[in-house]
Amino acid sequence: MTATVIQPGTIEAPAGEIPFLLLPERGVFQTRAERLSALAEGHALADYLRFLAALARAQHESISLFRDVPLPDAQQLERCREHGLPPLGTRAWARDPEWRVALRRILTQLEAGALPEAARATIVRLKDADDASLERLADALLAGDYENLDRAAIPFIGAALQAYWLYLVTTLGAGAFGRLDTPHLCPACGSAPMASVVRIGAADHGLRYLTCSLCNTQWHAVRIKCVFCDTTKGIAYYGIEGGNAAVKAESCDACQGYLKILYMEKDPNVDALADDVASVALDVLMAESGIARNGVNFFLLGGSE
Repeated sequence: MTATVIQPGTIEAPAGEIPFLLLPERGVFQTRAERLSALAEGHALADYLRFLAALARAQHESISLFRDVPLPDAQQLERCREHGLPPLGTRAWARDPEWRVALRRILTQLEAGALPEAARATIVRLKDADDASLERLADALLAGDYENLDRAAIPFIGAALQAYWLYLVTTLGAGAFGRLDTPHLCPACGSAPMASVVRIGAADHGLRYLTCSLCNTQWHAVRIKCVFCDTTKGIAYYGIEGGNAAVKAESCDACQGYLKILYMEKDPNVDALADDVASVALDVLMAESGIARNGVNFFLLGGSE
């Protein structure tokens, strides 16, 4: 594993106003499925990556179920902007029961395909669970109470919640969300980031955006700076020699933690979730070095780390 230390400077290259918020497209799960399938080729985790590709396709299909779910009204949105709060915060926003319908659709679609026996047993267990049990699982996952969760159920519960929250943010549009008082949390739902991406393109070339672990919203964060404690000192970048040059771990001496950073310039097809899972070997090496992971990824909590 190699480390690079870079001094903060004028790395945010584009002139003019920096786009703060980038909402996901409705087709993000389809794109993610393609990326996961591509990453699976010759990968040590090929079976799991292909399973996640099937899960992403099922997520995409489930979005059509969310037609008339409630949304925050104009007054709620204005109040949240005024006080620096996420309008779709996981603690304050009341989930619509339709997310459970999406979960069961996802489970049924996956059950029809080829699955490992352990995954099939988990699907059967979740399909037999009552509504109250599913809500408790969702509450625990969104609260980060992983120790009291059936870890095998996390990818399925997380997938349905991601589909629901993505529908909410894409229906409301970027104008519904403002900056939070806690800048490292998602402006839409208040969740932690799973990774950051340095983008390419016109208005956002060279800019770093955090990617939400729940709703897939992206928001701008200055580079060469810890997104959790704001320090510009002791920032280092780790990668695996001979590994994917598009994925690094950005560590902070003050936090003793790291968040992965993906570079579209190295690979324009990177996807925060897919490439995070595919680079789990980097997580293992960082853990062996005593540096804790700060990013949240539902599909690494289910036992792949």
